[in-house]
Amino acid sequence: MFNRIKRVIIGKPLKNEAIHGQKYSVVWGLPILASDAISSIAYASEEILLVLVPAVGVLAYGELTYISGAIIGLLLILTFSYRQTIQAYPNGGGAYIVATDNLGTIAGITAGASLSVDYILTVAVSISSGTAAITSAFPRLLPFTVPICLLILLLVMFGNLRGIRESSRMFSLPTYAFIFAILAMIVTGVVEHFMGVHPSAVSVGVSAGVLKTGGEVSLLLLLSAFSNGCAALTGVEAVSNAIPNFREPQIKNAKTVLLLLSFFVLLLFGGTSLLANLYHVVPGQDKTVLSQIAASIFGHSFMFYFIQVTTTVILAMAANTSYSDFPLLVSLMARDGYAPRQLSQRGDRLSFSNGILMLSAVAGLLIIIFRGSTSALIPLYAIGVFISFSLSQFGMFKRWVTKRGEHWVHKALVNGLGAFVTTVVVMIIAVTKFRHGAWIVIIVIPLLIILMLKVKSHYQSVARQLRLEPHELTSIDIEKDLYRNRVIVPVESINRASIRALRYARTISEHVVAFNVSINEEDSRKVAERYSLIKTDIPLIVRYSPFRKIAAPLLEFVESEEYDRRKGDIITVIIPQFEVRKWWHNLLHNHSASAIERQLLKHKHIVVATMPLQLRNEDLLLKAERKVELK
Repeated sequence: MFNRIKRVIIGKPLKNEAIHGQKYSVVWGLPILASDAISSIAYASEEILLVLVPAVGVLAYGELTYISGAIIGLLLILTFSYRQTIQAYPNGGGAYIVATDNLGTIAGITAGASLSVDYILTVAVSISSGTAAITSAFPRLLPFTVPICLLILLLVMFGNLRGIRESSRMFSLPTYAFIFAILAMIVTGVVEHFMGVHPSAVSVGVSAGVLKTGGEVSLLLLLSAFSNGCAALTGVEAVSNAIPNFREPQIKNAKTVLLLLSFFVLLLFGGTSLLANLYHVVPGQDKTVLSQIAASIFGHSFMFYFIQVTTTVILAMAANTSYSDFPLLVSLMARDGYAPRQLSQRGDRLSFSNGILMLSAVAGLLIIIFRGSTSALIPLYAIGVFISFSLSQFGMFKRWVTKRGEHWVHKALVNGLGAFVTTVVVMIIAVTKFRHGAWIVIIVIPLLIILMLKVKSHYQSVARQLRLEPHELTSIDIEKDLYRNRVIVPVESINRASIRALRYARTISEHVVAFNVSINEEDSRKVAERYSLIKTDIPLIVRYSPFRKIAAPLLEFVESEEYDRRKGDIITVIIPQFEVRKWWHNLLHNHSASAIERQLLKHKHIVVATMPLQLRNEDLLLKAERKVELK
């Protein structure tokens, strides 16, 4: 049943050779990789105003212009910097590969940990923001914020499990629809304003008196607002991380997508900031700034609801940037031994499905903990990506200075400026958002680094213990150094499964023992009586277990003098087990065999084998018996 459901939701498995048909073109790659950056315009201006309006009132709208300009300037710097990264590192991996290659292992895994945190938060923030857009249009849904978030998360997860190609087709059109809707709103709003149409601002959550009087503009206030607005820049690095997912020519296509991404972010973020300034829209707790701007310009017409729907979808789809990049990033880290190896394996649809499931689980947990609140999640958001920005830029700067090459001075200046600016932004975000939750990320990233180093240490230890050098291989004579195999068959009762296991045991060894653990004398007597009816010379050992343990008495017997075992002997424990035909039948059995196996496998001289007996379909069995009776 599970496999049938899986095929309906995810689709049929794809062959390895189909990977080439799963890659992005510019048209389909742009909406997937740009969705995070483009969607952030739905809340970036709002996050700036949330800091400024309560403190300085009407002065906030003038400061919004300057802060938006600074963020757009930073966007341009990052765009030119990452174009150089794409050219230098066409195999993807972004900041993780750049930092590892140029700054060393610790810098690399720091970048990887920072990006991982950012991608997880991107999913949580984007889906929470999308849900906020729904509840802004339909306030009655506010109590159901978390369930709506989790439902959207599941839809995005299943869409991505279907593979790169299908997810890009599925989620791309809403991104283009959102771009069209916001451009239409910007053009209409600017034209109406300069034509003398002045819709009234929707001042929710802040009194009109605050808007009139204002307060003092401090440097700390401006920096805090700027750090909030930097959420608009998350996702810029996505293209450099996902270069392997592009069709040939990969570098050209990736650079084109990065350029288009930056153009649309500049246009949409700048346009919505301008509208917020012109219409003096005030952020509230139950209505987003974008929702209020749309209501001011279009009223509650079709375009208002179209913007709400497309905003909801693009915010939820913004998670696709993380679903594209996070599994690829952790697969690279897993390949290098800093993450579980399972994360480096592609699933049935050639996507890194384990990475997708891991991302969904952690993001879902964050949504539940923070109750789907965008404002609660935003302070944790940008610091991780800007740490990776800084490490990537420093890595590229060192690359140009060390290796030089054609136009290296110009390239070093671009990445050097990017490194300086992004480092300053990291410090600003860390200081201004520390009390609001950034301390969590500042603690989590070092913990992730320690965990990654522990994982690497484990893999290195395993490799050392399993490695055989060439001179060791030449000294091994398998035919000469044979193990003496002694077999034990645990029997709970004398039935078809246990008899089958005993027959098999005799084929692999002359030294076979049947072993029974009983919890009362009556059971042990019945087992002994039934076993005596069998024609066999295999001895039966019965042990009483007052604490109802099974593995412990067996291990005690193996280590006891009663059992004729020499040093170097291998003990094979063959566990009889019947297999039921329907999934729900498994719920009716205790699966003691699995518990025994886990205990026995801790001992290096014990081999555990399972002897299955497939039970037949009961309905078919009854029909066969009836036919025999009729005959």
